[in-house]
Amino acid sequence: MSAFLRAYQVLRVEGFGVLRKKILRRLRGTPRRPTKPQALYLPSDFRLQDFPHSDAPLVSLLLFCPREEAQILRCLAALRQCTGETLDYEVILLGGPEKRDRFVGLHRLPTAPSWAAACNAGAASARGQYLVFLQTDAQVQPNWLPTLLETLVSQRAGLVGPALLDLGGRLQSAGYCFAADGALHNCGEGTDPDLPEYAYLQPVDALSSACLAIEKKRFQQLGGLNGRCASADQAAVELALRVRAAGARVCYQPLSRLVQSAMPPARLMLDPCLAHWKDRLPRPEKPRHLLVIDTYMLAPDRESGSLRMVNLFQLFQELGFQISFAAANLEAPEPYVSRLQGQGVEVLYRPQVRSIRQHLKAQGHRYAVVILSRADNAARFLALARRHCPRARIIFDTVDLHFLREMRLAALSGRKSAQRAAQKRKRQELKWIARADQTWVVSPVEKELLAREMPEASVRLVSNIHRISGSQRSFQARKGMLFIGAFAHPPNRDAMAWFGGEILPRIRAKAPDLPCWIIGADPPPAVRALASETCQILGHVPEVEPFFQRCRLSVAPLRYGAGVKGKIHQSLAHGLPVVATSQAIEGMYLQDEESVLVADDPQEFAEAVLRLHTDPALWERLSQGGLAVMEAHFSFAAARRALSELG
Repeated sequence: MSAFLRAYQVLRVEGFGVLRKKILRRLRGTPRRPTKPQALYLPSDFRLQDFPHSDAPLVSLLLFCPREEAQILRCLAALRQCTGETLDYEVILLGGPEKRDRFVGLHRLPTAPSWAAACNAGAASARGQYLVFLQTDAQVQPNWLPTLLETLVSQRAGLVGPALLDLGGRLQSAGYCFAADGALHNCGEGTDPDLPEYAYLQPVDALSSACLAIEKKRFQQLGGLNGRCASADQAAVELALRVRAAGARVCYQPLSRLVQSAMPPARLMLDPCLAHWKDRLPRPEKPRHLLVIDTYMLAPDRESGSLRMVNLFQLFQELGFQISFAAANLEAPEPYVSRLQGQGVEVLYRPQVRSIRQHLKAQGHRYAVVILSRADNAARFLALARRHCPRARIIFDTVDLHFLREMRLAALSGRKSAQRAAQKRKRQELKWIARADQTWVVSPVEKELLAREMPEASVRLVSNIHRISGSQRSFQARKGMLFIGAFAHPPNRDAMAWFGGEILPRIRAKAPDLPCWIIGADPPPAVRALASETCQILGHVPEVEPFFQRCRLSVAPLRYGAGVKGKIHQSLAHGLPVVATSQAIEGMYLQDEESVLVADDPQEFAEAVLRLHTDPALWERLSQGGLAVMEAHFSFAAARRALSELG
C-alpha cells in the first residue's frame, strides 16, 4: 500500500478539510503545464501485469473498449506511461475483444449494449473513491490524472473533464455551452489551447464523453448514467445537467490534456429524452469581469502582496466576478501561472497577448472593475483603462503608500536627495488617487493620512488576508527564532543589517546556542555573512509552515516602511508570537504585552527575545492575543466585510 493511500485512509476518518490539505500537498510541485501532445505505444516487451495493483485504489479508471485491440493497447500504453505510480488506481476494461490473454491482470467486464450501460456496470464494480470514464480512442498526457483529482478535491467540482486535443496540438473541445438556439456548442474547436480564454479552470454547461471524472458517491446518488440516451455524448450531457441541477459545478480543466483521434460533435441538439432539461435547468447569471494588473506574476510563496491578492481573488469569485490577471510585462513563469489558472483565473501572457494596451483596446468593454496594483501600474495604465474600459470602476490598490515609505527612509538616512525623491513620489501618488474612482490602502494609518491629504478621495481599507490555522505545537516543543521576508524589499535588507549588527550579538551574549532561521529570497552578502552553526540563512523556502510550527518566536526588526507587514501576519496566524519594532506593527491593532512585544532599542529588542523564549505564560498570552487580532481584522471574514460594496 502506498504512503499516499495510507495517508488518505487516515485522513478519511479525520475529515474532508484535512484530506483536502493532504492531497493538495501531495500533488503540489508537479509540472502543471503539459508538454506538446505525444503519441505513445506499448513497447514489445510490455506486459499488462506491469500495471500497478492496489487492494484499495483511490481512483478507478473505466475504459470503454471497442473491438479494435490495437486502439485499446495504445490507450493502455499512454495510461501506463503518463499516470505513473503517485496515485493508487485500478483499470477496468468495459467490453473489448473476446481474446482475454492480452489483458491478463486487468479487470474486464463483458460488453454492454451502450456506453452508458457499460459505464454503470463498471462503476458498480469499481473500488475507487473517484471514477474516471475514458474512451480508448483518447491518449492521456503527462500529469493528467493528478490534475483532474486535484480539481475535484480543491474546487469541490461535481464533474470535471480535460482539454481534448488533436494530434497537431489544436484544441478539439473545451467543453460544451448552451447557445440561444437551445443547442450545445463545442467551445474552442480548432484554436490554440494556450489562448488565455481556454487555458484556465472554468465552469461549462456540459462535457464530452471522451473523459469524465466524478466522485463515486456523487455518481451513485445521481443514479448513474441515463441508458435511454441516443449516444455517449448525449448521456454525458445528461449527467452534467443533473450534476448542475444538484447545485455542483461542471468544470473544464485545461491543465489536464488528452489527445483524441475522433472529433467531438461541433453542435449537439438535445435528444427527446433530454429536451425537458432546457427549461428546467436554472441558468446562472453572467459573471461580471474584473481585471487586475500587477507589476509581476503573483508569487504568494515569495512576497506578502502576492499572497494578499491571491486571497482576494477567492473573495472576488465568491462575489460572482470572473477574474483576468496580467503582470505588467505579461510574463508567465511556472508554476505560478498554472496555479492561478487552476484557481479559475484567466491569465494574460505573451505571445498570445501582445500588449496590455492592445488587450484593453480589444477587450476593455467587457470589464466592470479594473484594479491597478501599486503606484507604477496606476501611472502606466490608468489613462488607458479610463479610455478603453468605459463601464469599469477604476481602483488604485496602493499595496502600501510608496511615498510614506520613502519619506521615512529619507528621515532615517538624512539625505536631501531622498527627501526630494519622496516628495516627487507623493505628488505622483496623490495624482493617481485623485484620478481613480476608488483607492485601497492596507493600513488604517494610511487611510487617516489620505483623509487629511485628500478628504474628497474615496479611500477604503482592504488589508492583508490570511487563513488562521493557529498553533499546532506547545511552547516546550519549540525552539529558536525566525525572520521571514523577501530581500528584494529594501526595508527587509535594512532590518536584517540592523538585527545582525546590533541585536543578534546581544542575544548571543546571553544565549549563544539559541537557533535562528532567516528565510527570504535573494539574501544580500551582509545577510549571508550572518550564517553560523546557530544561524541558518535559507533563502527562498516554498513551504514555510514547518518553520512557523518549529520556532518559538518570530522577529520583525523593521526601522522604516509603510502598509502592514505580512511577515507578522503569517506568524500570528500560526499562533507564533512576535517581537517587533513600533514601526513594524503600525496599523495592525497589536498591543504591547497583549498580542506582541514591542522594542525599538537594540538592547530592549534583545531582552524581549530572550524573555519570550524562556517564559511559557507570556508565550501563551501573546499567541492567543495575536490569533484574536488576526480573526478580527485580517481573516477572510474581515475581508468580505471590506469588499461588500463590490458585491
